[in-house]
Amino acid sequence: MLRGFYTAASGMLAQQRRQEALSNNIANANTPGYKADQPTLRAFPELLMQQMGTKNIPTVNGGLNLPVQNPIGALNTGVYVQELVPNYMQGDVRETGISTDMALINGALPDETGSLFFTVQNEDGEARYTRNGNFTVDGQGFLVTDQGYYVLDQAGNPIQTNGMDFTVTQDGFLQAEGQTIPLGIAYAANANELVKEGNGLFAGDAGAVPNGATFTLQQGFLERSNVDSLQAMTQMMESYRMFETNQRVLKAYDESMGKAVNEIARLG
Repeated sequence: MLRGFYTAASGMLAQQRRQEALSNNIANANTPGYKADQPTLRAFPELLMQQMGTKNIPTVNGGLNLPVQNPIGALNTGVYVQELVPNYMQGDVRETGISTDMALINGALPDETGSLFFTVQNEDGEARYTRNGNFTVDGQGFLVTDQGYYVLDQAGNPIQTNGMDFTVTQDGFLQAEGQTIPLGIAYAANANELVKEGNGLFAGDAGAVPNGATFTLQQGFLERSNVDSLQAMTQMMESYRMFETNQRVLKAYDESMGKAVNEIARLG
């Protein structure tokens, strides 16, 4: 019966974590470039139950007791949220008309799990990657994200525009004041290995765009979040019902345990 307590409780905790992930997706449904998290549920490793005992073997000296194990069967110990996997599917693109907004549109990619990103510099001076092209120009004339992180060029340097009067070509070059600067577009062959850090940033291994990979950069556009709000709401309702089901199971176990302690013991 105690195993039932743990199994029902683990189910409740898993659905709680799933609810948190879905709530975060819905909260970011209007965040440009946001990639929805997909919770993956997994059962805890199964335990092989065995009965331990002894077997008497007659011998000339009277007998010998040998330890034996009789298989009973497997025991599943519940479920848990193994990880949150971002969905890197391309979001819809909408026009904003703002010159500092940029939408990075994936073309042909050499790997099914690959994706392209803008390269930015976080507060610690480290390179990070983002799909959020909601950029602006700071007081010193540098192109920055809406959190103030520098947008980098291919050489890993902050991009100086000295204002919002610049153009961006579809193949990723920024033209301002007579200079042409290649934007730092990075490619991750396996985007699932990147780690979400918040504010739309990803950390991990990404490098130069390889031969065979194509993309289009659209100035004055933004890639929207790829969250399907209607689907996320449906999944939240499903998760809530499963939480309630585990809760009722836990209550039933609790009532049975109460009877075992208070009534059966009294009868004895």
